[in-house]
Amino acid sequence: MQYHEDAPVFGGGLTETHLHPIVLVAMILAILALWVLPRRRMLSVFLCMAFLIPIGQELYLGGGHLFVLRIIILCTWIRLLWMKIISGEKIVSGGFNSLDKAFMLWAVFRASAFLIQFPSMGAVPNQVGFLLDVFGAYFLLRYLIQDVEDIRGAIRSLAWIAAILSVCMLNEKLRAQNAFGFLGGVPLVPVAREGSIRAQGAFSHAILAGCFGATLLPLFFWLWKVGNAKLLAGIGVVAATIITVTSASSTPLLVYMAVILGVCLWPIRKQMRPLRWVIVITLITLHLVMKAPVWFLINHVDLVGGNSGYHRAMLIDMFVRHFGDWWLHGTNAASTWGWDMWDLSNQFVAEGESGGLATFICFVAMISISFGMIGKARKAVEGDRQKEWFLWLFGVAMFAHVVAYFGISYYDHMQVSWFTFLAAIPAATASLAYEPVQNPEGTAANPGLAIAPSPRRERKQLASANDGIRG
Repeated sequence: MQYHEDAPVFGGGLTETHLHPIVLVAMILAILALWVLPRRRMLSVFLCMAFLIPIGQELYLGGGHLFVLRIIILCTWIRLLWMKIISGEKIVSGGFNSLDKAFMLWAVFRASAFLIQFPSMGAVPNQVGFLLDVFGAYFLLRYLIQDVEDIRGAIRSLAWIAAILSVCMLNEKLRAQNAFGFLGGVPLVPVAREGSIRAQGAFSHAILAGCFGATLLPLFFWLWKVGNAKLLAGIGVVAATIITVTSASSTPLLVYMAVILGVCLWPIRKQMRPLRWVIVITLITLHLVMKAPVWFLINHVDLVGGNSGYHRAMLIDMFVRHFGDWWLHGTNAASTWGWDMWDLSNQFVAEGESGGLATFICFVAMISISFGMIGKARKAVEGDRQKEWFLWLFGVAMFAHVVAYFGISYYDHMQVSWFTFLAAIPAATASLAYEPVQNPEGTAANPGLAIAPSPRRERKQLASANDGIRG
């Protein structure tokens, strides 16, 4: 990504825009709500502002760019710190775990590498803003999402948000007019490719919008399963499908298909280890017998006219071949690798080029730790199908994000979506592993999620949960 000292961290270099009066009023109301509402209600307000306001909306004061999401994060943290002072309330439930540590190292390494690549005074406030955004958003979400009920509330809010976005994107697809464009920060007239309009809603790019919908699909499936929100879950599934289709991009469609595949693998969930080894051996064999490297299989994926499969394959190829250019602290010379190589349409490549090998390793570690926590928690609750199903769908959602990373690098709203999912993993794995709390009558306090374990299973659950929290 080309350096632009005034570019918002979540925005990825959007055209400068000023704050729309409607957005200003919404921001003030949201800040007031975040100051007075109880913790469980704060999450819905934050998510609505994070996903329904174009990232480019900003206040320009004294030469500084104060983006709406950044203002909301700062104001909310003022409340949290005040609550910490007067009541001693914990900001991060369960303490810092291995996922939090990997996240912190990832952010620090990436910011440090950026300052080395761009040794100028303008780079300093840019990276201060980056650290403020990523740390502020992630740990705010860690505070707001502490148990399964918080996760349920987040998914319900995301279903309504997806419904609003789907209506706007369907209108954009049919009428070639983006309703969010009237606010500024995104174009009023959408981009078309091969005669097909690529709807993007409030997002900076159609692929990001489509991936937002597709990665939410497994969470809406779970909302349907718990039984008390089938209508809203159905709305969420339909909305996610509309968002994916109207984006007219191959990557979201692949993610959608990956979700369906992941759900269909549920019956063989206990045989996933040999299946993973079969996939690894198959890829190695193909790499040895193919004329081109195995990652050029991406070139053969063509779900939407005009897609850029060859570009994505070449991007990985150049990334591997030019390891010496980026391994230490990343590189800002990727454009010299070949035509259009500045377009980092791959999150793994983007991490390496932006922050070097250390950043790349920390990013992969976040994914590995997340899968590990989900897998350990699922084994700990083995026999409780509802808990297993919930954790399995969490694993499918993580798989969906990984698939998306091979077609796009996240920025703007999708980074918030990613942070929300990461923040929910410790809450999901720890709370389910420690449940259930028994009522005096001997029944589970939350029958929709828990069953009474045997003493042996309870010891196994507690040990596995501790392992997951410690990393």
